[in-house]
Amino acid sequence: MNALAATNRNFKLATRLLGLDSKLEKSLLIPFREIKVECTIPKDDGTLASYVGFRVQHDNARGPMKGGIRYHPEVDPDEVNALAQLMTWKTAVANIPYGGAKGGIGCDPAGLSISELERLTRVFTQKIHDLVGVHTDVPAPDMGTGPQTMAWILDEYSKFHGYSPAVVTGKPIDLGGSLGRDAATGRGVLFATEALLNEYGKSISGQRVVIQGFGNVGSWAAQLISESGGKVVAVSDITGAIKNSNGIDIPALLNHVKEKRGVRGFHGGDSIDPKSILVEDCDILIPAALGGVINGENANDIKAKFIIEAANHPTDPEADEILSKKGVVILPDIYANSGGVTVSYFEWVQNIQGFMWDEEKVNNELRTYMTKGFKAVKEMCKTHDCDLRMGAFTLGVNRVARATVLRGWEA
Repeated sequence: MNALAATNRNFKLATRLLGLDSKLEKSLLIPFREIKVECTIPKDDGTLASYVGFRVQHDNARGPMKGGIRYHPEVDPDEVNALAQLMTWKTAVANIPYGGAKGGIGCDPAGLSISELERLTRVFTQKIHDLVGVHTDVPAPDMGTGPQTMAWILDEYSKFHGYSPAVVTGKPIDLGGSLGRDAATGRGVLFATEALLNEYGKSISGQRVVIQGFGNVGSWAAQLISESGGKVVAVSDITGAIKNSNGIDIPALLNHVKEKRGVRGFHGGDSIDPKSILVEDCDILIPAALGGVINGENANDIKAKFIIEAANHPTDPEADEILSKKGVVILPDIYANSGGVTVSYFEWVQNIQGFMWDEEKVNNELRTYMTKGFKAVKEMCKTHDCDLRMGAFTLGVNRVARATVLRGWEA
């Protein structure tokens, strides 16, 4: 089942639990606007190249739309729709005043020079500048984009609208980016895990953790979990996988990854088959890479007691059922990985106020939001007698539905 089908399925289950009428259900599902633009740029060799840029703006009942911009050769419209919709529920679960959006450009960023990427980003911004904005739609980095991309968008947008640092988040610190943004999703994963374990009278200290994916989110989660006394026993990325049942030395691994561009060849652990990472013996499994990795084929072999979804949509519905029968507790992505968008919100707030926070304030506020978020999800679980995934979905959908009705928008 692809991301869109799974998201729609979870949404429909949530609307049934909430007892929403079919008209309201339909209006919540239809995107507010879908934008598709042609971006033609001169390449460095003088030839012209055309790319398709797009933006799906899903819902703005609770505030400006928010979501990443990705540069990737295979941009699937269904997936972008699913991710835009997921952002609507995620921002509602986090209780930040946003709706959902997603977009990007169908290109291979690795095959473009820095100056070509800059030209492409600026042309894209010229095409959509009147459809995004501080109080309309606030983009952020995603796959294949980063702080530099946001800096170009900010500059190009400001040519039309005056200096507007709050039009994008995930910016470089020197242009109004927030301290603590880089670690935010990984730190949110730590706070979410602590909130869940607390419910079972446990703490992170001494827990054996396996992390699939060692990019931004996985590496920060590993670092922060090991600093909190957790024992990271296995890690994988696209280059390979390593295991050390006594606990991997994370600072040493981080240095190795910086030098060698991957975990492969790290001497502080034994090399294992990356495919087996999800079924390694552990207490907590953190998928922090791609979607759909936990499925009907491997769910029976998973040994973890807790799964923290740091990636988007890592568990498919078939695996969900198998794991819940086994008594495995899954902390869903729309809550577990919302640390990034929450600190993006803090960045936006700081830009609008023109008053920047120190890193300690950012981290303390993030902890408050993640802790309150978990309590709100648990309340919905009790009210509707459901698991954490449905608790999070009913919470998010209910908040958006209430805003929609209050604004007089229901069909």
